[in-house]
Amino acid sequence: MQDFLYVVGGLLLLIAGGNWLLKSAVDLSLKLNIPKIVIGMTVVSFATSAPELIVSINAALDGFPDLALGNVVGSNIANLGLVLAITVLLSPISVKRSFYTTDWPVMMLASLLFFGFIYFDGILEQYEGIIMVVCLFLFLVYLLRFQKPAVDEEEDVVTIALPIYKTFLFLGLGGIALWGGSELLINGAVGMATVFGVSERVIAITVVSVGTSIPELAASIIAVIKKEKAISLGNLIGSNIFNLLAVLGITAIITPVKVVDDGLLSNDIFWMLGISFIILPLVFIPKGLRLGWRDGLILVGIYLSFVYITIS
Repeated sequence: MQDFLYVVGGLLLLIAGGNWLLKSAVDLSLKLNIPKIVIGMTVVSFATSAPELIVSINAALDGFPDLALGNVVGSNIANLGLVLAITVLLSPISVKRSFYTTDWPVMMLASLLFFGFIYFDGILEQYEGIIMVVCLFLFLVYLLRFQKPAVDEEEDVVTIALPIYKTFLFLGLGGIALWGGSELLINGAVGMATVFGVSERVIAITVVSVGTSIPELAASIIAVIKKEKAISLGNLIGSNIFNLLAVLGITAIITPVKVVDDGLLSNDIFWMLGISFIILPLVFIPKGLRLGWRDGLILVGIYLSFVYITIS
């Protein structure tokens, strides 16, 4: 029971911390007159992926590499099979041309790069982490210099700036909550794995990954409720790219990440590649450049099958 409370408490702190960090980071960016597209592709992406980053670094440093790897691989599967599925079940998404010219190809290349680095020797080395972070940097430079915005601009929304002390207060609280939440979540996850007799990988790929995907889920649902057209497939694709290249890249630079449970290489990584690939045909069939409720049902079915096979 104590381990379960640790997991719940850790997730709540991660959600709160991510929200505070996002609020302060966006406000700080607006104060510095940074363009919206730059905020979206860098600040917002980092803030929503911060739970994955903190949990992965903390888990690797604490000697639980499978939690770090399972968290990212599971989050990428959950972003598409759960978050995107729920979003399109609530409201269809019209996909922009940039999806198949840039976003999807880069996500697949990032996934294959990670696969190539870890599949054959079971370890993500420091130099491989550096390559991944450099690839992310080059991708961001390309986006900011050459690509048009992935979504249509909405009417300007009047944003009330926070007092400067509140901005830094939220920034500090967000960082502390993320760190404390990751500690609780890791301790609870390891404890649950021991109690239920399953590997840390299984807990990471299911419970932890869904927990760290909650910021993306919350943002998607809120966007649907507010009927904002700015929600797009590109947002979640971008999150997956960031998870692979930044979260795992930075974690590997700090400390090499070694696979402990071979299930990650024989099962999980192929599910991640498969669900990433299937998004492309779903976007074009039956209606071009659109994801609807039927696609959502297919994605949920794939995700539930993945969870069932993983825990059985």
